[in-house]
Amino acid sequence: MTRLQKSPHSYCRRWDSLRAMIVHLSKHHGLGNDFLVYDLDQGDPGSAWGDLARRWCARTTGIGADGLLLLSTTGPRLVMRLFNADGSVAEISGNGIRCLVQAAHHKLGGSDGAQYEVATDAGLRIVEVITATDAHTLLVRVDMGPVTKLEEPDGWGALQCDPVRPVRHVSLGNPHSVVGVEEVAIVDLGHLGSLVPHVNLEIIEPGPGNGAITMRVHERGAGITHACGSGACAAAEAALAWGFVAPDTDEVVVHMDGGVARVQITDDRRAVLTGPTTWVGTITVLV
Repeated sequence: MTRLQKSPHSYCRRWDSLRAMIVHLSKHHGLGNDFLVYDLDQGDPGSAWGDLARRWCARTTGIGADGLLLLSTTGPRLVMRLFNADGSVAEISGNGIRCLVQAAHHKLGGSDGAQYEVATDAGLRIVEVITATDAHTLLVRVDMGPVTKLEEPDGWGALQCDPVRPVRHVSLGNPHSVVGVEEVAIVDLGHLGSLVPHVNLEIIEPGPGNGAITMRVHERGAGITHACGSGACAAAEAALAWGFVAPDTDEVVVHMDGGVARVQITDDRRAVLTGPTTWVGTITVLV
């Protein structure tokens, strides 16, 4: 048999091997903070998840996203695991968990008012789908758990914050440092975030209007993002503590580059986050 007379069975064997490596991802975003969701019912693609996160999340050579979410729906609870765009593991994401629930809600055929228990590396979170605002978007509420104080992170002195500037270090299962500033738009957030890459850094200013703050964020493992759900919770708690909003504010409106989320801080300092999640599309890739 000559080179040009290959058996058709050889092509079939090659195509079968390619088909075995085809997987599907769904892409979602919460106020521009975007994630890829991989349903583990498809099986293990055979590569390290951190490597796949770096490859798939790359903006110019991959699909592009701030993180990769692994979804399991095999038990009574959903299970979420999150890999940042740089391949590192994150404990929780307020936008990410809403995106994961949207993927599960679609898969399971859920309706408005459906509630989900989601096991994360930060613990169990309760998520409620309030309503569908259009064919692609859900409004979702998440009990993000308690806001607890943290010690000043390593290397914080490199930021050289004015001693009178308000600063608050808190956890929602992941670490946040919130800094009050006069105008978020003029701060070199990329530089400041690079000095403390191991924490999520939020800068906030009061307004616009009563009961509202404006926030920008540099996220651990992803850099500057359009929004951060857990960061919005940390920022809202700080804003109440500092008087950026009135102490009797029922729900803090958090303006971010990607849009608006709402955060309620309960009397026992639990954060409840409400915001949209939007399905972008489904992507087929070869692993």
